[in-house]
Order: sequence, then structure tokens, then C-alpha cells
Amino acid sequence: MRTDILHIGAGELTYEIRNIVNVGEKLQKMGTKVYWENIGDPVAKGEEIPLWMKEVVADLVMDNSTYGYCPTRGILATREFLAEATNKRGGAQIGPDDIIFFNGLGDAISKVFGFLRRTARVVVPSPSYTTHSSAEAAHAGDRPVTYRLDPGNNWYPDLDDLEKRIKYNPAVAGILIINPDNPTGAVYPEDILRGMVALAKKYDLFIICDEVYHNIIYNGQTTLPLSDVIGEVPGMAMRGISKEMPWPGSRCGWIEVYNADRDPMFAKYVNSILNAKMVEVCSTTLPQKAIPALLSHPQYPIYLQERIDRYEKYSNIAYDALKDIDGVMVNRTNGAFYMSVAFEPGRLTHQQTLPIENKEVRTHVEQLVSGPGVETDKRFVYYLLGSTGVCVVPLSSFATDLMGFRITILERNEDRFREIFRIIGEGIKQYLAS
Repeated sequence: MRTDILHIGAGELTYEIRNIVNVGEKLQKMGTKVYWENIGDPVAKGEEIPLWMKEVVADLVMDNSTYGYCPTRGILATREFLAEATNKRGGAQIGPDDIIFFNGLGDAISKVFGFLRRTARVVVPSPSYTTHSSAEAAHAGDRPVTYRLDPGNNWYPDLDDLEKRIKYNPAVAGILIINPDNPTGAVYPEDILRGMVALAKKYDLFIICDEVYHNIIYNGQTTLPLSDVIGEVPGMAMRGISKEMPWPGSRCGWIEVYNADRDPMFAKYVNSILNAKMVEVCSTTLPQKAIPALLSHPQYPIYLQERIDRYEKYSNIAYDALKDIDGVMVNRTNGAFYMSVAFEPGRLTHQQTLPIENKEVRTHVEQLVSGPGVETDKRFVYYLLGSTGVCVVPLSSFATDLMGFRITILERNEDRFREIFRIIGEGIKQYLAS
């Protein structure tokens, strides 16, 4: 074209979690049976939505008001309900106007990063959930600025590394925390969170905390929401219903803003996000209306606990299946429903393979891994998919130099789940020995 139409950050927008679906679907057509362990959608993995939940939504569908626009910030009654729940915990106090609804957290993430000054950076965890790291990198037109999550210490943030990334990069204006974490399944202790808040206070930064999995914690672990530890530091928590209820198709998430009145620049930044939402008019009305009725329903905590108990059981099955394999670093998943496995440095090469019986599939996989710049963990993931049908996501696609993979623990059939992790374990051993 006569004029360059590409956004400066267009090349940073990648999402391997869904990109690999294209590969899997092609292999399916060639005869491979695929086990989709890449996308964190409980409904797609067979989660049964209880009748009482469907009845709440069905009743609201009969209400004419659910078909109309809502206020830009969101339904007032729902924002009051959520603000009251936050304030009961006794930390940072908010009002309904400190909450802004979005069409899913993907929409929130796009606006939160997109309306930062281009030269202002948010330091993100590494590994990092792709939507966050890609959005931050795209807004700046540069690689994401990252701090290390330590696979040798339960995937906890390395606070010394975080301080160095802040201290020696004056462009850093904020810290991103994902707790419980995606892609690692880590749950951060209180002292880690307070340490991160202390760094934000020391260097005059704001905090973004993705808490969409905050109520999915197990294995005896505990943590605190950002509102309980943030003190006087400006920040925001991101929350939603896509994973917890789960209702991912609702595309309904929100941010809770803390201490905006303590920093005029931060307040103006938050207002720019609200104005961007105002241009769109509002977010989807129906799921917002449903939130108070669903969260206060007497069956809700029972249903949620049943799911948590299942994730706890499956997290331990997965950990036990892989923990003793030579060449990999494995941590138990304690929150959300993901597990990240990292290969020890130097254990992967560009020569390793797995046997693939289907000649057409083998040829296609060989073509995929033969191009320039294919990371060694992506090579492993493609060979695992072609050889066994198990579809996972390369860890290198999560803004990290670590080689490995991320897998969900959402499969509901226990026998199939155990078999999948047996296959993965055997695949790792055979691949590393090849």
C-alpha cells in the first residue's frame, strides 16, 4: 500500500494457545485423534452447568431490561454488590464507581495497556499469560519487559530480579501480577505480594493484578486479594466470571480500581479507560445482571467447591505422573487449572524426534519444525501432537526463555486424564533419549 497501515506493535500480537489449534485440526483431518489440552475452557472440556444456574439466566432472559444498554461502567446494582463484597474484607475500600465492566478481560487488558503512554512500560511475569504480555508489547511496539518466575521455587516471583527490572529501566511505570497464575498454576503467599507492593511504593509505580482465578485455590494454599495488601499504592484488580462460574461465552469481566484519588495522573489514566468504554457505549448487560443472583445463590459455594476438589485431585495426579522424570522441572499446580513443565537447560535439541506412524502426519510435522527460528520446545510440542495426539502449548510462547509446555487439568474423565499424563511422561522420556 502507498502508506504503511501497520500498527507499530502488530508483530507482538501472538496467541499460540489458539494458533496450535490450526495445527491440531489439520492433523485431525490426516487421521490423528487429538486430545485438546491447550485452552482453559471448562465448558469445552465437558463441565456441566447446573440447572439452577441455567434457571437464573433463563429468568433474566425474560426480563426486557436485559436486552438494552446498561450504564458505561456497568449495572449499578451489580457494581454495588461487588464493591460491598470487596469492602467486607477490610482492605482498600471502593465504591461502585471504582468498578468498570468490560466484554471479558481480553477487552479490559486491551484497554488497560492500550491507553498507557507508549513509552510507559508495565513489567510482566515470565512466563506470562499471552494476552497480557502481547498487549503490553503491542502498545509499546517492543518486546515485553519481564521479571522472572522461578521454577525452582514453586514458580514464585523472583523479587530481586523484579527490583532490578524496575530500578534499571526508568520507563517501567507499573507491575503486573497474575495470582493465581496462568500459565504456571502458582498461588502467591502473602509475603511475596507484600514485597511486590513495597517495590511499587518504593519506585512510585501502579499495580495491575489479574485475579480471575482468585476463588480457585487448593492443596492447602492461601493468598490474599490485591485490595488486602495494596495499602496506599494506586492499582487495579481484574476479575471475571469466565473461569469461576464458568461462563466464558458471557465475555464478562471487570476492573476494581484502588487509590485513584491518591495520584492525579493515575486517576486521569483510569478516566481515559472509562472514556474508551464510553465510546463503545457499554458492555453486555445480561451476564452483569446475573452476577449477584448467581454468586449469592445457596448452591453456588457447593458447586464451586466440588470443582475445586476435582482440580486438587487432578493437580496431584498430574504432578505425580511427571515429578520424577529426569530432565524436567515440575511444580504442583495449586490454583487455577494449568500446569507448566520446564525442561532443564540444554536438554532439548533440534535433532530430537518422536515416532509418527502416519506418513502424511510425519511429513507435515517435519515441515513445521524445519523452518528458521522454531524454538526447541515448539519442536517437542509438534512431535508430541503428531505422535500421540496430545495438544499442549509451548512454554516459550508465554514470554519466557524457558523451554517447556503448558497443559490444562480440565479433563473430567479420570481414566482418560491419567492416560494423557502417562502418554506425556513416556513421550518426554522417549524424546529426550532420541
